Amino acid sequence: MSYSTADSLRPVTLDDVRGAQKMLSGVARVTAMEGSRHLSQLVGAPVHFKCENLQRTGSFKLRGAYVRIAGLLPEERAAGVVAASAGNHAQGVALASSLLGVRATVFMPHGAPLPKISATREYGAEVRLHGQVVDETLAAAQEYAAQTGAVFIHPFDHPDVIAGQGTVGLEILEQCPEVRTIVVGIGGGGLAAGIAIAVKALRPDVRIVGVQAEGAAAYPPSIAAGRPVSVENPATMADGIKVGRPGDVPFGIIRELMDEVRTVSEDELSTALLLCLERAKLVVEPAGASPVAALLSEPGAFEGPVVAVLSGGNVDPLLMQRVLRHGMAAQGRYLAVRLRLTDRPGALATLLGVLSVVDANVLDVSHVRTDPRLGLTEAEVELHLETKGPEHCAEVGRALREAGHTVID
Repeated sequence: MSYSTADSLRPVTLDDVRGAQKMLSGVARVTAMEGSRHLSQLVGAPVHFKCENLQRTGSFKLRGAYVRIAGLLPEERAAGVVAASAGNHAQGVALASSLLGVRATVFMPHGAPLPKISATREYGAEVRLHGQVVDETLAAAQEYAAQTGAVFIHPFDHPDVIAGQGTVGLEILEQCPEVRTIVVGIGGGGLAAGIAIAVKALRPDVRIVGVQAEGAAAYPPSIAAGRPVSVENPATMADGIKVGRPGDVPFGIIRELMDEVRTVSEDELSTALLLCLERAKLVVEPAGASPVAALLSEPGAFEGPVVAVLSGGNVDPLLMQRVLRHGMAAQGRYLAVRLRLTDRPGALATLLGVLSVVDANVLDVSHVRTDPRLGLTEAEVELHLETKGPEHCAEVGRALREAGHTVID
């Protein structure tokens, strides 16, 4: 489904991106470029993070939203703007509108993370909750635009938005002029398209690699078909890149200028998020960690110096908790084990003693005595353990079996 208008199909040029950079001066931060020693060792060349997670509102979205709204005619500004988003675009539109003195209404789906809803309101927008999925929310926002005359601000499918996001590319070339590869996550494609326009115009030798989540990868089949095609029921923890269909405007740019589009798994995303937190001390949402996931999955495939764009850091605390546990499990540092033991006094204490000897940290214990599957003298225990890696997990399993415990799962 496309939300483009005839105006939104005009070409985006380097001059557009440079104009956006001037417009954003004093509005958007020139975000930091941080080196990653761990990834540099893996890749065998310098790896840097472009930290858009530290941008105002917590993501790159402010750039495109501000440029789009600033370019409206006076009568369009007077009518106000409307947007639909589960998070980052909502906050970008809210702050940009507030800075420009434009009334903003943002539709968000029921179930959107409460911190994102609260932040959008605090930036000055009126928030309306509608629908269970973003497609329903988008439809409601467009209906509101048709009824009120408010201007619909698309999250990625407009030249002004793409030009604003492209300022990230100009900053990368200024901060790391020796860059050889830029890795960036792709949802609808606005950020990747903007970076590609800016970078390829000035440094056509730089390789640009896009990254999508396996469960929401619309670009590979679209590029193969030569036109945007939809992925039914996109599914990934990375909400920021969970887009079922490429935008018409960014698709043409990415098909022409992007060197490669890769996909990453949910395990790779969660491992990347954990690495950003532990090694780089950076809070990054799963979509923002997608370039790091690509580097971890095949470090030898990237010529350095490499810049990985961390596109956002707005992650719901509850999701962060689940993702971190998932990432620890993917690294073999979190082990859930279910076993049976003889139900007698001291049996559980003996079991915990075995775990203490092998230095496994017990996070949670569930002890079941009454279940039709169990014998009269049996009990079932489920343990959640923090471990040190795959080898330690194997050592824990051996120790439990050698102590006479029946490990079920």
